[in-house]
Amino acid sequence: MNTQVTNHLASEKSPYLQQHAHNPVDWYPWGEAAFDKSRSEDKPIFLSVGYSTCHWCHVMERESFENEQLAALLNRWFVPVKVDREERPDVDRIYMTFVQASTGSGGWPMSVFLTPELKPFFGGTYFPPDNRYGRPGFGAILERIAEAWRNERGRIVQSSGHVIAQLSQYTSAGGPSTGMPDKAVLDSAFQHFRRMYDSAHGGFGSAPKFPRPVVFNFLLRYYVRSPSQEANQEALDMTLETLRAMANGGMHDQLGGGFHRYSVDERWFVPHFEKMLYDQAQLAISYLEAFQITHDPFYAKVARSTLDYVLRDMTHPEGGFYSAEDADSVIDPANPKEKGEGAFYIWTAAELKDYPRFASIYGVDEHGNVSEDPHEEFTGKNILYLREPLDDATEAEFQSARAALLAIRSKRVRPHLDDKILTAWNGLMISAFAKGAQVLDEPRYLEAAQRAAAFVLTRMYSAESGVLLRRYRDGEAAISGFLDDYAFLIGALLDLYEADFDPGHIETAMALTDKMRELFEDKTEGAFFSTAAGDPSLVLRMKDDYDGAEPSGNAVALQDLLKLAHFTDRAQYREAAERTLRALGPKITQQAVAVPQMLVGLDYALGPRREVVIAGGGDELLQHVRSRFLPSTITLRAGAPFFEAGASMREVDGKPTAYVCQNYVCQLPVNEISKLQELLQGELLQ
Repeated sequence: MNTQVTNHLASEKSPYLQQHAHNPVDWYPWGEAAFDKSRSEDKPIFLSVGYSTCHWCHVMERESFENEQLAALLNRWFVPVKVDREERPDVDRIYMTFVQASTGSGGWPMSVFLTPELKPFFGGTYFPPDNRYGRPGFGAILERIAEAWRNERGRIVQSSGHVIAQLSQYTSAGGPSTGMPDKAVLDSAFQHFRRMYDSAHGGFGSAPKFPRPVVFNFLLRYYVRSPSQEANQEALDMTLETLRAMANGGMHDQLGGGFHRYSVDERWFVPHFEKMLYDQAQLAISYLEAFQITHDPFYAKVARSTLDYVLRDMTHPEGGFYSAEDADSVIDPANPKEKGEGAFYIWTAAELKDYPRFASIYGVDEHGNVSEDPHEEFTGKNILYLREPLDDATEAEFQSARAALLAIRSKRVRPHLDDKILTAWNGLMISAFAKGAQVLDEPRYLEAAQRAAAFVLTRMYSAESGVLLRRYRDGEAAISGFLDDYAFLIGALLDLYEADFDPGHIETAMALTDKMRELFEDKTEGAFFSTAAGDPSLVLRMKDDYDGAEPSGNAVALQDLLKLAHFTDRAQYREAAERTLRALGPKITQQAVAVPQMLVGLDYALGPRREVVIAGGGDELLQHVRSRFLPSTITLRAGAPFFEAGASMREVDGKPTAYVCQNYVCQLPVNEISKLQELLQGELLQ
C-alpha cells in the first residue's frame, strides 16, 4: 500500500474510515463536499459502506481499493464515498434496503452507485477485482456503469426516481392500522419458531447460524405466560438447549469469554471470529434470564465470563464500552501485514501438548479439527469447543491450564479493536451489567453500568438541549443520535434504576423520552422514524421495525414507554405505546417472526403487571425478587418521587418490608422471605 497517498478520510475519527485514509482511491466521507463534487463534475457517486471489523471489507480493500488501476477507474468516473455503517446506520439502512430489494440479499461491504441526487441505481455487496465466484469483476462493473452513465443517463435517472418511490412504499409500516394485535399473534409466532427449530443442534434454521437474542427474549416471556402448558415448556426448552449448544461450541470463546458473531455451520462450531459489543450485551442477558428460571449455575457462569470479557478487553479507562474486535488477526508477528480469520484464537496440537486432558475435552486433534475449510485458513489448527460436558471437578482441575493458556494467547498480536463508543450499543451493555449486578449480586457489574452511564451522559449528552450524540472517539463526540441511541439509553437507565434505585435515572430517562418523541415520533400515524426530520442527504425517512442482530429502535422505544408508564402511571407514555402498537400492528400480525422484540412489548402491554416496593434496607428481600424471572414486574424503593402509589409505604415492625402490588393495588406488606415467595408465586390476575 502506498502510505504516501492521503485522501479526504484522513481527518475522520471512525476507525473504519481511518483504515481507508491512505488508499489510492480518492475517498470522501458522506457529506456536502462529496455531493458538491458529484453535482459539479456530473459524476455518479460510488458509495462503499462497511465497518472496521468486517472480514470481507478488508478483502475488498486489499484486492480493489489498494489496486492502483482500479483506484484510477474509480477516481476518473465516480466520486468515491466511504461510510461507517456503525456511525451512520441511517445511510446504511436506506441503501441496504435497496440492495436487498434489488438483489435478494445484502451484507458488507455494501457497494451502491448513486446519482448526484443520492438516488441508488445499481448495487451489490462484495465484488472481486476480476470475474470469479460467479460474480462479475469490479473493474468490469465500473466500466459498464460509467458507459451507461454516459449513454443512458435519462433511463438511469428515471429508474432511480422509481426506485425511491418503491422503497418508500416498501418501508412503510405495512398498511392501514388493524387495531391492537392480540395474544393470538404470540401463539402464531411461537409455532413459527417451533417449526424453524433445529432439534439436533439448537438454534433456528440452517447454517449459517446467528444467535439473534431477540428470539430468546420472546420465547422466555412466552414460557412464563403459562409455564405449566406443554407448548410454553417447549419454548423454554428450545431456548435453554440453544444457549447451551452455543456456549459449548466454537462460537463461544472458551478461554477468554464472550461470543463471536455467528457460526458458519449448523452446530455452532466454526465461527466468524469478530466480536461485537451488541452480541455480548444481549447474550449476557439471555444467559442471566435462563439462570433466573433454572437456577442452573452453567448459565450464570457463561453470563459472568461474557461480562468479565467486556470489562477486561472492551472497556474505555473512563467507563464507556468499545464497539468490536476484528475477525482477522496477525498470523506471524514477523509478517504483520499477513492476517487470517481467527488467527488469535486457534491452536495447533503441539501448542497444547503440555495440557493433554484439556486438549482432549476441548476437541483438539493432532492434524486440526476443522474438516470443512474452503479457504484453508484452519489447516492443522484447532478451534476450541467442548467435546464433552464439564463437571464441577473438571472445571476446577482446568483453572490453572486455562489461566496459563490465556496468558500464552495474550502474547499473540490481538485483533484490531474498534475503539469508538456508540451510545446505542453502550445502552445495551449498561442494561446487561445492571442486570448482571442484580441477578449475580456482583458490585463490580453495578459499578461498570454506573460508570458507562456517566460516561455517555457527561460526554455525549446535553441536559440543557436534550440532544444526545451517537459516537465518541479520541476526545470527540459527534453525529446527532438516532432513534436507537435514545431508545437503548432510556432502556439502560430504567434497568439501572432497578439496580441502584437512584431516582435520577428515571428523571433522565423521562427527559430523554420527551426528546425522543419530539425528534422521531410520528404524531399522526404512530410509531417512530429512525431519523429526525430535516436531513436533506437522506432520500428516505424510514420506520425501522426489523429485530435482527440488534432489536429495532421501535421495539425498544415501545418497551421504554410501557415501562415508564408502569413506573410513573402517566397516561402520556401509555397512549404513545398504544399508538406505536396500532401503527405497527399490520407488521406484527403479518410478519411476527421478523419482530420478536416487538412481541416482547406486545406481551408486556397485554399482560398483567406487578410492582414490588421495598421499604427499608431489605437486601435479602430484594435478592429473592432478583433471583426470579419476573419480566412484567418492576422493583422500586419506597419513597421514589415519581411513584405516587408508594408514598405511604413504610417498614412494618421496624423490619425491611416488601409490598407486592398488581396494577398499584397492594397485598398486605410482608417482611419474611417465605411470605414474599408465596406472593410472587401467585398467579397474576388477567
